Amino acid sequence: MTETDSNAYDVVVLGAGPVGENVADRTRAAGLTTAVVESELVGGECSYWACMPSKALLRPVIARADARRLPGLRQAVQGPLDAAAIFARRNWYTGDWTDDGQADWLSGIGADLYRGHGALTGPRSVTVGGRTLTARHAVVVATGTRAVLPDLPGLAEVKPWTSREATSAQSVPGRLVVVGGGVVATEMATLYQGLGSQVTVLVRGKGLLNRMEPFAGELVAEALVEAGAEVRTGTSVESVTRSDGTLVVVTGGGDRIEADEILFATGRAPRTDDIGLDTVGLEPGSWLTVDDSLRVSGTDWLYAVGDVNHRALLTHQGKYQARIAGAAIAARAAGTPLDGAEPWSAHAATADHETVPQVVFTDPEAAAVGLSLAEAEQAGYRVRAVDVDMASASGAGLYAEGYKGRARMVVDLEQEIVRGVTFVGPGVGELIHSATVAVAGQVPIARLWHAVPSYPTISEVWLRLLEAYRDN
Repeated sequence: MTETDSNAYDVVVLGAGPVGENVADRTRAAGLTTAVVESELVGGECSYWACMPSKALLRPVIARADARRLPGLRQAVQGPLDAAAIFARRNWYTGDWTDDGQADWLSGIGADLYRGHGALTGPRSVTVGGRTLTARHAVVVATGTRAVLPDLPGLAEVKPWTSREATSAQSVPGRLVVVGGGVVATEMATLYQGLGSQVTVLVRGKGLLNRMEPFAGELVAEALVEAGAEVRTGTSVESVTRSDGTLVVVTGGGDRIEADEILFATGRAPRTDDIGLDTVGLEPGSWLTVDDSLRVSGTDWLYAVGDVNHRALLTHQGKYQARIAGAAIAARAAGTPLDGAEPWSAHAATADHETVPQVVFTDPEAAAVGLSLAEAEQAGYRVRAVDVDMASASGAGLYAEGYKGRARMVVDLEQEIVRGVTFVGPGVGELIHSATVAVAGQVPIARLWHAVPSYPTISEVWLRLLEAYRDN
């Protein structure tokens, strides 16, 4: 094999996070030679600084909260959590921030890994470490996103936390200020309050979790306050300084808050600023617009999968897109025309439009799929929201004494199908896939009556929702 041949592949993937790994898995399964380029750790943000470490850290906090709701167990779990043991368990889930196992997995499927910064140098061409790789069929951008910090004077010198520092910390700060009201902010506030920090949450807007139904953020905020945290809405940060290890945060209203660390969870930006987009006529640093096969608009060889296309910044949605993109690349490589693919086709990513599920691992958990009431109305559907108390399901009372939560089903009145579902309450994350099947499958309300929930489980809330829809 010549040197030129050794650098030629059917597919070149930029980024070896879960999304890039799944693209490579699908293209290799289809018999396409595949190269994967990664500048950090194989496994990406999710494995080392997001999904896995954050949930490993949160699980003991949530388990203790659940235990405290049960007579006979409550008194046994009143002491502080063992932070060192919790951090050690998190370290195990991240492999102590080494990626040997995941790199071996890539090798095992027959993909070639190139370590270093990869960048486009023209159509179907990628450079990494002085080597130029060429792609016969596709280059896939799966580089993800990075945390965005606000433009505050001197902020870099303060060394603020982003999600990476929050999920990889080895000690618990005595006082933590969390700036933001989204998923990262609420989960990290829940975590560190549970580990013993005094947490202050500063939210510029009216409340938490503003992309969900309003009651989700209200119930999470209420629980944070009950746990001892402070939640300030309508509050901006004017300045942050550090002196002798102590942070001083000045709000837009002139209040001064002292803290040991500050976490900014104020948004994400695509990691596309330095990957050579300008060499193929695209804007560096931009989100990449794609069609339902995840192919970048205006090209026949470039794909953007996962966070970089801004369709749904969630690992499970990125992995879903990766499966679609891999199938589409393989089909096109085989000469199969995909124009006009059916919505349910393996080559069309339709679940990113109105059927995106998400779980927020706070206490209580918040889980949603599909459209909120406001989103459904904005989309032009004639809908009605059906609300019930989660405690109306017998299983909720058995799960926890004083169970507090709420469920909403958004019903399309013309088609008699469910457009969206939201659950808030302890343990509801495990309920959301049933809702996802109902929404994605456009299951008629009349048919849902025949999906009998087991008694006595929290899932009986589905029956309560159907009864409420029937009776009102």
